[in-house]
Amino acid sequence: MPDNPKLILGSGSPRRLELLAQLGLVPVAVRAPDINEDPQPGEKPRAYVRRMALEKAQASVCAPGEVVLCADTTVAVGQRILGKPEDSNEAVSFLRMMSGRRHRVITAIAVKTVNSVSVKDVVTDVKMKNLSAAEIEGYVATNDWRGKAGGYGIQGPAGAFIPWIGGSFAAVMGLPLVETANLLQAAGIRIWK
Repeated sequence: MPDNPKLILGSGSPRRLELLAQLGLVPVAVRAPDINEDPQPGEKPRAYVRRMALEKAQASVCAPGEVVLCADTTVAVGQRILGKPEDSNEAVSFLRMMSGRRHRVITAIAVKTVNSVSVKDVVTDVKMKNLSAAEIEGYVATNDWRGKAGGYGIQGPAGAFIPWIGGSFAAVMGLPLVETANLLQAAGIRIWK
């Protein structure tokens, strides 16, 4: 392993770039892999997210001296997987489903070197307040739901809907910092350099 491997982010998420910056890290490249992200029949949310992170890592090119970080986040209501809504109607449906109840946000990370792939997942419990039709309509009109698992981003306007979380706020945003730092350091990446 080289003394100073190069970090590659295998994700196009601007939130993951922001979270990496909190660790003092700026990837030398962003290479978002293009894979099929459809859940398999009967697949449980946690297994699905781990599989997605692993498949993204496996689909990512990793040259000697590089460390590739991939991640996947999903929202689970019971055993139902809520990915990124396809349109505003699906975003409304997701928000109605989560209104007034708890759900889980599961983020899995995969760190790949030329010799190995390590995967870790983090589960955070999230409580959403009872939402009125006007709140749902107003939020969906912001378009903040686009490209976000479950149809909301806790770091944006929807933060006003979340009175309580149990677990990692950063994982709900898309990258659990403790686990990411640990896996990257194990792969030779120095944080806060």
